[in-house]
Amino acid sequence: MTGRSPDTVRVGAVNYLNSKPLVEDLAAAEGSELRLDYPSRLADDLAGGHLDVALVPSIACLQNPDYEVISDACVAACGDVLSVKLYCRVPAAEIKTLALDQGSRTSATLVRILLAERFGLHPELKPLPLTWSVADSDADGVLMIGDRAIHPPAEKFVETWDLAGEWLQWTGLPFVFAMWVAHRETDLGSVADALSAARDLGVERIEAIARREAPLLGIPLDTTIDYLTNNLYYRLGERERLGLNRFYELAVEHGLAPEGVDLVFRNCATT
Repeated sequence: MTGRSPDTVRVGAVNYLNSKPLVEDLAAAEGSELRLDYPSRLADDLAGGHLDVALVPSIACLQNPDYEVISDACVAACGDVLSVKLYCRVPAAEIKTLALDQGSRTSATLVRILLAERFGLHPELKPLPLTWSVADSDADGVLMIGDRAIHPPAEKFVETWDLAGEWLQWTGLPFVFAMWVAHRETDLGSVADALSAARDLGVERIEAIARREAPLLGIPLDTTIDYLTNNLYYRLGERERLGLNRFYELAVEHGLAPEGVDLVFRNCATT
C-alpha cells in the first residue's frame, strides 16, 4: 500500500460476481482504497490489520468478538444461491471425506453443520486449492463456491446440494454469506455511507453489471442476470439477523465458533 494517505480507509471486497453490485463505483469513493480478493484472504487481512474494513465471510464476524457489522449491505440468499454447492459422489448420508474450497470459510462451516445435524457426520476434511476443479479431488463430497461453482462440472454426481437452498428448507431462514465488517470503533469517515451508496447504485445497474461480467466469466447473460436478481439480494434486515443468529448458535454447538460473541451492528437499519 505504498503511498497511501494515513487517512485513507483500506477496503477489501470479494472478487466474485456475487459482490459486484456491492462495489459499483466504490473504488472512486473519496477517502478509500479498494482491493479485491478471495473471501478467506480478506478475512485474514482484516484480522491482521492490513485492511480497515472488508466484505468478509459471515463466520469471520461470528468468530471474533472485536468485530462489528458496519453496513446493511451484504450478500444474502433466501433459497438456492447457485454459487455454493456440495457435489456428492456417494449419498450425502454416507460421506466420509469432504473437500473444502479454500476460498471459503462460511460455506465450509455451513456444510459441516448441515452434515452433522442431518446425519451425525463429521467427515475427514481435505483442502480444495483455488486452482483445482472438482475433478482434481477424490473426496466423497466436494464443496465449491464462487463463480466456478456456477459452471456445472462434467462429472455426474449422486447428489448435488445448493447450500443456501438446503439451509432455507431446514431452518426457514435466509442465509447471509458475507457482510461489511470492521474492528469495533474503527473510524471509517464517510466510507460506511459509501458502502450503502455503492450497493444502491449496483442494484440499480444490475443488468449493466451482468452484461459487463457475463462474457468475462463465460456465463450466459440470462443466467448472470437471474443469479444477481433472483438468487441473491443485498440488504441485511431482521430476518437476515435471525438467520445469522441461528447460524452462530449451531456453529457454537458444533465447536466451529467460540461462545459469547455478540453481533454488533453499526449503520444498519433495524427493519
